[in-house]
Amino acid sequence: MLAIIDFFKEKNTAQVALIVCNNPEAGVLDIAAKHHIPVLLIDRKSIKENDWINTIKSHKPAWIVLAGFLWKIPASLIQEFENKIINLHPALLPAYGGKGMYGMKVHESVIAAQEKESGVTVHFINENYDEGNIIIQARCKIIETDTAASLAQKIHALEHYFLPRTIEFLLQYS
Repeated sequence: MLAIIDFFKEKNTAQVALIVCNNPEAGVLDIAAKHHIPVLLIDRKSIKENDWINTIKSHKPAWIVLAGFLWKIPASLIQEFENKIINLHPALLPAYGGKGMYGMKVHESVIAAQEKESGVTVHFINENYDEGNIIIQARCKIIETDTAASLAQKIHALEHYFLPRTIEFLLQYS
């Protein structure tokens, strides 16, 4: 999130309108407070789907960007923002995607399979985990001494570079 905020602050071409989070302990909440970005904290038990969709709509987002949000996105939100929701995935989809494949689980699986490369995928959201049309993929080499932790560092660097630029491209050309 900080990479996106900083990227657009320098360019002054867009801004983060709202952060939606389901973890009251998430570091993104501190980032939101520091940058005076409104937050919608949700949980499955106490908030109705239509309520949070209406709150998101009230902020008039050009795009919804999922970065570290692990819940399956409701069909009603996908329909409301058709082709306007993108996700960042820490692997080269379609490999290492799907339910339960996130964060270190992905990197551990990639290392265990002795892959020679990994990367990030930015893709459109559909009603299935990690199956939407791919917008961009960026790759990195994996060397013999890489661990899941060192691969995670490489992937974070790719994420921080490519996600803001992909958002910028989508804002300009779609």
